[in-house]
Amino acid sequence: MTPKPRASSDSAASRLRRRHNALPQVIQSRTRRLWSSKLPIVQCALAAAIAWFIANDVVGHVSPFFAPIAAVISLGLSLNQRLRRSLELVGGVTVGIGVGDLLISAIGTGPWQLGLVVAIAMAVAVLADRGPLVPMQAASSAVLVATLLPPGSTGGWTRMLDALIGGLVGVLIAALIPNNPARRPRKDAAKILDTMRRVAASIAAGLTDGDRSNLDWALETARSTQPDLDQLTSDLAGGMEIAKVSPVFWSARPRMERLDAIADPLDNAVRNVRVMARRAIASNQEEEKVDPALVIEVGKLADCFKVLRDVVLADPGEHPDQADAARVLRSAARRANQLDIGDGNSLNELVIYAQLRSTIVDLLQVAGLKRTSAIAVLRPERRPDQPR
Repeated sequence: MTPKPRASSDSAASRLRRRHNALPQVIQSRTRRLWSSKLPIVQCALAAAIAWFIANDVVGHVSPFFAPIAAVISLGLSLNQRLRRSLELVGGVTVGIGVGDLLISAIGTGPWQLGLVVAIAMAVAVLADRGPLVPMQAASSAVLVATLLPPGSTGGWTRMLDALIGGLVGVLIAALIPNNPARRPRKDAAKILDTMRRVAASIAAGLTDGDRSNLDWALETARSTQPDLDQLTSDLAGGMEIAKVSPVFWSARPRMERLDAIADPLDNAVRNVRVMARRAIASNQEEEKVDPALVIEVGKLADCFKVLRDVVLADPGEHPDQADAARVLRSAARRANQLDIGDGNSLNELVIYAQLRSTIVDLLQVAGLKRTSAIAVLRPERRPDQPR
């Protein structure tokens, strides 16, 4: 017999979900934000506790303040360039503590001493590394040494060791209890693809009925995707780093490489659709009638964006996959090749057609084709009456 506790558990989860959905929207958004940050919070809590334990109980340092601070800051709530940030943090703390301990021990404390210590610590940090985190962390650590934690029974080397312990613990926790490196990039890419699906549909609608508001919305929406593209780039960098340093996700490297490979062609596709939207607006302003067959293909471009969105969100082994998307895009390419767009059409029509073809090339690359193969798919088919 099938055990019933699972059904009871599912029922309890459903009840909890319904109660959550009944809460005011502002509370729902905050609880979702808390839930999505649960892993970074656990990582920071564990890293702080372990760093303190190692520095205080294992190494024997008294009040190793910098160990948990370094561990928490090295983790943060962001994935991007965590390993580099951790090294920059440790370097900045080390410089700040070293300069602060040496100078404060010699010249004492006070306003001008504090200013001098901060200036020298930042100068040394700038000479050591061009990253922005190193001089800022050096300055903060120097301030702490010069004010709240002046040199006493423990020397600068002890505090520097505490910072090193904390930074290494942070990196270790990130490697052993990592976020799924593909989760955020997948959501970022899917969001962009879904936005462009709606943009392509809106351009086609505006060209069909002459509604300028649809075209204006399409252009503005396409332009607004730049922060999403930047976020995708950032999350891909963080995910690639996790896949490299975390044994848990070493097997995810090929998937991360595939995700990383779609970033540039996706960016190019967005830019091509922006140009298409601008030319559609120009066509509307000049009261031109765009070839209906071309408008239909612009509308069907929305289906291409949709299938790629579904591919990005699908788990490995599920459908649709890149091969499914490539088939849809090859069909779009064949139809584009058969359009009768040439010298007799207006400049705006020619540009819209060119951007349609360029976008299909970009999306074929998102679907896994090499650029040369994608371009080959868009070569016009030779008609029987054409010479070889």
